[in-house]
Amino acid sequence: MKKYIFGIIGFIILLAADRVTKVAAQTTLKGTDGIPVIKGVFRLLYLENRGAAFGVLQNQRFLLLFFTAIILIAVIAAYIKIPFTKRYIPMEVLLVLLASGAIGNMADRAIYGYVTDFLYFELIDFPIFNVADCYVVIAAFTAAFYILFYYKDEDFEIFKLKKTKGD
Repeated sequence: MKKYIFGIIGFIILLAADRVTKVAAQTTLKGTDGIPVIKGVFRLLYLENRGAAFGVLQNQRFLLLFFTAIILIAVIAAYIKIPFTKRYIPMEVLLVLLASGAIGNMADRAIYGYVTDFLYFELIDFPIFNVADCYVVIAAFTAAFYILFYYKDEDFEIFKLKKTKGD
């Protein structure tokens, strides 16, 4: 039970942080040229992204909502299946981070038809992104690191489907 309480509290805090930053961007940046944070390097710049990462799948709202729902089901199933032991805490945290980012952007897409982006590295002209995107990217890269260098094959036995009699 403690695992779920920590997960839910973390999820709510992360989702609230994403929502607050998006509302702030909508109210202060929309209709402006943005706010330079580090001149020529980093700027807060409002963008309504009607696609996925890097602007792919533009105006495919329902397809993106469908794929996000499938990913969330997998994340929730994994979270439920993982034992509440010290060894798996990093993966639980990463799953909460991933779910928070996915829901943050999914909510925007469902409510507005677009995702609010506002973080722009203009020095390298990197696509504009948001806090939820940061959650997803950090979770994905950190999970890859843990899977490659921390967890062993036997740590993933928990995800195998149990064989039924006669198989």
